[in-house]
Amino acid sequence: MVLGGGAREHAITKALIRTGTLSTDIIVAPGNAGIAKDAHTEPTLNANDPLAVVKFALQHQIDLAIIGPEAPLVAGVSDALRSEGIAVFGPSQKAAALEGSKSFAKEVMAAADVPTGMARECSSLEEVENAIDEFGAPYVVKADGLAAGKGVIVTSDREAALAHAAKFIDMGILVEEFLEGEEVSLFFLSDGKTVLPLSPAQDFKRVYDNDEGPNTGGMGAYSPLEWLPEGFVEEVERTVAQPTVDELARLGEPFVGLLYCGLIVTKRGIRVIEFNARFGDPETQVVLRRLVTPLAPLLHRAATGHLADGPSAQFSKEVAITVVLASEGYPDTSAPDRVITGLVEDDNVHVCHASTVSSNGELVATGGRVLSIVATAADFKTARELAYANIANIKLEGSHYRKDIAAKVAN
Repeated sequence: MVLGGGAREHAITKALIRTGTLSTDIIVAPGNAGIAKDAHTEPTLNANDPLAVVKFALQHQIDLAIIGPEAPLVAGVSDALRSEGIAVFGPSQKAAALEGSKSFAKEVMAAADVPTGMARECSSLEEVENAIDEFGAPYVVKADGLAAGKGVIVTSDREAALAHAAKFIDMGILVEEFLEGEEVSLFFLSDGKTVLPLSPAQDFKRVYDNDEGPNTGGMGAYSPLEWLPEGFVEEVERTVAQPTVDELARLGEPFVGLLYCGLIVTKRGIRVIEFNARFGDPETQVVLRRLVTPLAPLLHRAATGHLADGPSAQFSKEVAITVVLASEGYPDTSAPDRVITGLVEDDNVHVCHASTVSSNGELVATGGRVLSIVATAADFKTARELAYANIANIKLEGSHYRKDIAAKVAN
């Protein structure tokens, strides 16, 4: 069973099927119109309701629950499932605070000696003002809680930084030093003791080309990162992922699930920008598209404490990119529901649905990020050509997408 209904969950579903799981053995709740074509969906099941999810899982004799988004984790769904003996890939409610609370994450990193930027916790706008003036521009202001990927602002505009802080002040605010360098997303499977790395990716958070405009949940990604130095993954495992998992175990909250390490490669070395407690979106779309190792056994080993008892994750030598098609006004405003046409998939181009429903025989967009176009090829130049040729044929009134995803590596 996969909980969630976005492009990340569609990517997980496709990867499960592609690496050996029968589509008839997969239930996705609530799912979406695209996922419904690949597996069974349960649109009426509230994935954030622990009692409803447990009742459903017991009725359907679920062997493994994979929790996609952060909201069910923070709601305690994984704890409720585990209490009934169901294997869950997803951390406990308390361990998920690594994502749900930026201040908790900083405390864990400090205790584990994990390299990260300096930060100040703020509970008032006066404290925010003092902190941003201390660190100077560019200003990095983060909501301390979950904000659907929109809780962070990086800006040289002092007034914009303060306005962002005012919007989220009730959650608490973290003001951090600005770290300059290339960003990297690196996923680790964890069974609470052992960590196992997947392949690095890079995502594009800003809504417009050339990293302009407001932050979004992510407008595209690519993998692998051939420009990373040799030994990068091993260094992150040694200095970031394993110490973090060890510290959570020491605190009595073993982290079982996906540890997302949001990193930046600075002149002073690798630094952690943030942790997430689940697969990232849209990086999952490219990382799992390249996965060769069967996904279900990997996740089950993590969920049951046996991650060290099998092979590591292997990836195709092909590259992958994903380009996100967003609805009009995203991320600032919501467009009305609109019909989508022109979707085509083949062996090299897959479409992961995020916010879609089927209505009267038509495919309809219902949210901000609508589709992820995922292309694979021997090189990034070809992958880009495939992805952008595909997305150009999709018709959705007012939609937009970035045209520079992976451009810098497409030589």
